[in-house]
Amino acid sequence: MCMVLLTDPLHIKGFVLRNRLVFPPILTNLAAFDGSVTEALIEHYVRRAAYVGLVVVEASYVSETGKYVERQLGVHSDDMISGLKRLVEGVHEMGACVVLQIVHAGSKSTLQNITPLAPSSDGRSKELSKEEIKAIIDEFSKAAERASLAGFDGVEIHGAHGFLVNQFFSPLTNKRLDEYGGSLENRMRFSLEVVEAVKHKVGNKLLLYRIGADDLTPGGSTVEDAKILAKKLEENGVDIIDVSGGVCGSRPVQFEGVEGYFIPYAREIKKVVSVPVIGVGGIRSFEYANSVLEEGYVDLIAVGRQLLKDPLWAKRALDSVNRAKKI
Repeated sequence: MCMVLLTDPLHIKGFVLRNRLVFPPILTNLAAFDGSVTEALIEHYVRRAAYVGLVVVEASYVSETGKYVERQLGVHSDDMISGLKRLVEGVHEMGACVVLQIVHAGSKSTLQNITPLAPSSDGRSKELSKEEIKAIIDEFSKAAERASLAGFDGVEIHGAHGFLVNQFFSPLTNKRLDEYGGSLENRMRFSLEVVEAVKHKVGNKLLLYRIGADDLTPGGSTVEDAKILAKKLEENGVDIIDVSGGVCGSRPVQFEGVEGYFIPYAREIKKVVSVPVIGVGGIRSFEYANSVLEEGYVDLIAVGRQLLKDPLWAKRALDSVNRAKKI
């Protein structure tokens, strides 16, 4: 096995990621109230795209019923395409590839004027009918098509952090008794149908899936479940698997202060798939980021909070690897 460094490019489906650093999707609340792109949002991404190989633009809602918070970025309407196109052009000018993460909030919607939709009712949310499930899958498909029209290099389906796709996967939030609930095979069905619909629209562009690797809660989904889903995702055409948390979210309290807390889960998933795997989770040091690549635990490293604080963190990380190569 060849040792991989942060500075190494990744060639995939005709795209070249110039290095192994990823700026992951983090909600900014910089979009307009109608979900459209603002100049502040473009500036935010352009600054952080200067040195990374891949930018994953924050969770963008596929429909009004799937909106999570006010001032969230949207890809729910053709009216969003022109602004998204300017965002893509700005990132591309910095030399990075860019994909758009698409999401339906499900029961996590916080908006007052929306009745949240979910696999199963929890008192506040409405249980989705099969017809409504099919309609949401179509909304994901249309959102992917808009992302392609805007010039993105691909899309990432958000299947983590307790949002709708993840809610179908987790036994904590899916109590259905039909073909979308119960067994692991049934709980994976919605994810795979979304992948199929999105894949059709993305075509030769990149298809990523952010997987909820573990709910970290008794009775929830586990990394063993996620490994089975990951293999199915690969079989169904997913190009890169982005490993994060399940209903526990992106920053579980039990991992506070731990560097690379989702890397062990990504490592387990990498053992069962041949597509590239992204690792994430509180990564702070150049040395740690490079070491997990050298060890072959993951193929790409996502660094979020450090790049939020300091957009030049990526440059210093890459410079440190280049200096070490000369010694």
